[in-house]
Amino acid sequence: MMWQNIKLGLQMRHHNPILKESLIAMGDSGMDPTVSLPESTAQEASFLSMTDIFLISLIIGLFSYWFFFRKKKEEIPEFTKIQQITSSSSGGDSSFVDKMKKTGRNIVVFYGSQTGTAEEFANRLSKDAHRYGMRGLAADPEEYDLSDLSRLSEIDNSLAVFCMATYGEGDPTDNAQDFYDWLQEADVDLSGVKYAVFGLGNKTYEHFNAMGKYVDKRLEQLGARRIFELGLGDDDGNLEEDFITWREQFWPAVCEHFGVEATGDESSIRQYELVVHTDMNMNKVYTGEMGRIKSYESQKPPFDAKNPFLAPVTKNRKLNQGGERHLMHLELDVSGSKVRYESGDHVAVYPANDSTLVNQIGEILGADLDTIMSLNNLDEESNKKHPFPCPTSYRTALTYYLDITNPPRTNVLYELAQYATDASEQDCLRKMASSAAEGKEFYLSWVVDSRRNILAILQDMPSLRPPIDHLCELLPRLQARYYSIASSSKVHPNSIHICAVTVEYKTKTGRVNKGVATTWLKNKVPNENGNKSLVPMYVRKSQFRLPFKPSTPVIMIGPGTGIAPFIGFIQERAWLKQQGKEVGDTVLYYGCRHEKEDYLYQEELTQFHKEGALTQLNVAFSRDQAQKVYVQHLLKQNKEGVWKLIHEGNAHIYVCGDARNMARDVQNTFYEIVAEYGNMSQPQAVDYVKKLMTKGRYSMDVWS
Repeated sequence: MMWQNIKLGLQMRHHNPILKESLIAMGDSGMDPTVSLPESTAQEASFLSMTDIFLISLIIGLFSYWFFFRKKKEEIPEFTKIQQITSSSSGGDSSFVDKMKKTGRNIVVFYGSQTGTAEEFANRLSKDAHRYGMRGLAADPEEYDLSDLSRLSEIDNSLAVFCMATYGEGDPTDNAQDFYDWLQEADVDLSGVKYAVFGLGNKTYEHFNAMGKYVDKRLEQLGARRIFELGLGDDDGNLEEDFITWREQFWPAVCEHFGVEATGDESSIRQYELVVHTDMNMNKVYTGEMGRIKSYESQKPPFDAKNPFLAPVTKNRKLNQGGERHLMHLELDVSGSKVRYESGDHVAVYPANDSTLVNQIGEILGADLDTIMSLNNLDEESNKKHPFPCPTSYRTALTYYLDITNPPRTNVLYELAQYATDASEQDCLRKMASSAAEGKEFYLSWVVDSRRNILAILQDMPSLRPPIDHLCELLPRLQARYYSIASSSKVHPNSIHICAVTVEYKTKTGRVNKGVATTWLKNKVPNENGNKSLVPMYVRKSQFRLPFKPSTPVIMIGPGTGIAPFIGFIQERAWLKQQGKEVGDTVLYYGCRHEKEDYLYQEELTQFHKEGALTQLNVAFSRDQAQKVYVQHLLKQNKEGVWKLIHEGNAHIYVCGDARNMARDVQNTFYEIVAEYGNMSQPQAVDYVKKLMTKGRYSMDVWS
């Protein structure tokens, strides 16, 4: 093979006219243009022969190296393979089956989680297993080789459970992407494997629970045996109740299948033990970092979820002229970070909890928040050594690592109940954590609908005073918040822009609740007192992309802060036009409440329209007249032009904003337009729009 490659190289060298011309040109670069043809040919012949001598010498040298050293080369992969087999058989880190055998587990609960909820459910199911004489392992599919699934039947009474969240428009979560890819390509026999799936989704999205449904169906296709029906949790309703309802039927099905019985042991089992550090080197204490300790002091790329970049805030301005809400535009400086983004991507930011709430929790529990501690997993074989970065202080944990503002789930109430000294309060907590209909209803009204966070529960139950370390063990992790980037990297390569509205509302108990991230961002003042305001961030790639050809028309629909990605799109189309590119129609449908109050980016949009970068600017002011007008009404007014752009111009449609009402109403409007002007029935029109989605011509970036 080596000789064939060398021979081919010589053939290319002598017979490729392009290569030959380039060599002659290089040789002729210093020649007199009056040189006769024979002399030129002689020089070329002389040059070729010298090159050939060099090539032959090189060939002999390469052949000698290959001949004398090839045996060593061949030995290396053999050695590697032996090493891999040895490590696997002795319980390699990537083999969850080996780990289960080694630690005596027979249930593995995989989770595909973007915001931590699926991981939390997986931990709860894993913890449940002990009540049935079984042992569970909660596992991140990103950390294991899922092709090992075919070996699961080597363990007696084994079961694989999958808690799979669906992200965006029917996509897998980041940590389940490799598992999803493997499932699609796998040609493996999973007969003998028993499984169950609980999906986490939201009915306001087009592809409700797509990931859970796919995993459930695909495992069956590969021969695995479903032992309990697919659970479909709906976050638009009550995800916690959906999970509890599924779980209370799931375990009896497991008991029946494997012939086991519940032990009746409902006692609380601590997963972590507290270690207080009295003489700790502060250089070894986490102060808010997500991964590597001191990573905020010495920043090193690449930057991602476990290693966010501390971006200085260079601008923070209020966008609206009036009204009760606060809408803001922030600019983050990413100079020198090697952080790259494209129009349509999301920026994730790690916020911090309000220090007032943190102090109140410390005060009500009588805890010294500056105590340095670690919570160490009692299961030494677990990959998860701590619930959050440790060692750290309670103050840091409650500020940067734990979610203290969302209503706690029922498992937290169940674990906390033991610390209530008042019998009625203890009964209330246990009742809310029960699977009885009355208990579920009580939890829904007293906790969820009243938006009671952990502080409110502690305040309203004076006898409930749990140890702060157990509370920290039970609270879920504070998650990053995602925002559609409101800028184009072509125009702002070193800056990422955010458009957001602060969340603030009064609860049924009279308390004022504030959004964690938006309140925190609102207070990020650039260069306050000479100090930089920093935001830990990273970029998450999106499928929300402008067409490959700039000449393709685009129709953008984005009311409220849904305008964000379209500011980036319009900036980019304007830039392309300046570069002399042919740019197709750029049409925007934007909506807000009042023209004089919350017309976001009014000056910029007006200027883009004036310069021609924005072909059409259609704005709906919903509350400036008696009859409310929304973006879908403007689409109907322009329906003939809209159809022409879609059908004749092959326009791409983009929708950004509220999923629950706006996105659905807009989609229904497109069905109507397609049915009317395409002379189609309703089912045909729906099919037409669905095909646009499949082809990437109808994209959504929505939230609920």
